[in-house]
Amino acid sequence: MTAVRTTPQGTTPPPRLPVREKSPARERGGGLSPMLTRLAAERATGVLERERGSLYLAEGRVVHAESPLAPGLDVLLLAHGTLAAAVWQDAVDRADEEYGVARLLLDAGRVPRGALELCHLETVYDAAYFALTPSSTPGHFRYGAGHWLGTLRPVPVEAVERETLRRRELLNRLWPDPLTDGAPLRRSETVAAPTPTARQSAVLALVDGVRTASDIARELGRQAFHTLVDVRRLAAAGLLTGLFPPPRAHRAPAAPPIHPGLAASPAAPVPDPAPGITLPRVNDPDITLLKRLRDALEAL
Repeated sequence: MTAVRTTPQGTTPPPRLPVREKSPARERGGGLSPMLTRLAAERATGVLERERGSLYLAEGRVVHAESPLAPGLDVLLLAHGTLAAAVWQDAVDRADEEYGVARLLLDAGRVPRGALELCHLETVYDAAYFALTPSSTPGHFRYGAGHWLGTLRPVPVEAVERETLRRRELLNRLWPDPLTDGAPLRRSETVAAPTPTARQSAVLALVDGVRTASDIARELGRQAFHTLVDVRRLAAAGLLTGLFPPPRAHRAPAAPPIHPGLAASPAAPVPDPAPGITLPRVNDPDITLLKRLRDALEAL
């Protein structure tokens, strides 16, 4: 066998390139929110409010999550006939600190425990994906605050962060441009495009230049993340694109009150964005700087 030398004999080999090692927190799936990690360590109870969503904790575990960008538990239960709208609203009206909505539904036999826990887990991961996105404002934790839904099956913070990272990586592999996640979607004219699946066709049928991926998820009664997967695959196939700029505010249909007995304040009307051309996405220099700082801190 002939040995091949990459460095001439008697000379000093070049220094190795620096490689950023993964921290133990990153390997466990953590590091998305230092505040959330600290709250989990101290087994805190309350709600962590962030720019794009909230995480409810009980003894350091996630018991619920919600985001204006993700359909709530009621949407998943009502969309496909698992639960009647009148039954859900009755439970919301009667819920209090001792008997949450989940307990009232289970005690009355309105929905099987397995179905309720599965839909709730999907809701938690769906909303947490948006709640844990990098934000421009600091999070705020309110100790002792609870959710009117009550506690079903708590999820460890590490599991929530690990699933969020997995979803980010999946979307980035499908289509690296996140513009289609929040911008109004419009169809694209393409030649010899692949035939979309039945699931993707349902999404494509609602693309009208006004609806966002979150709007489409609500209308279809699907999880927002699964809709993002379909949207990015359609974008990669050249069948749709996002309009620039994205909407200034998210418009959502009427939803149950945030707390039983308190009516939600009406949202200010948002004008429909005028039809326009698709423009290249402009990177926010502040966000870019924050990402660079985050990478530098992770490399320490």
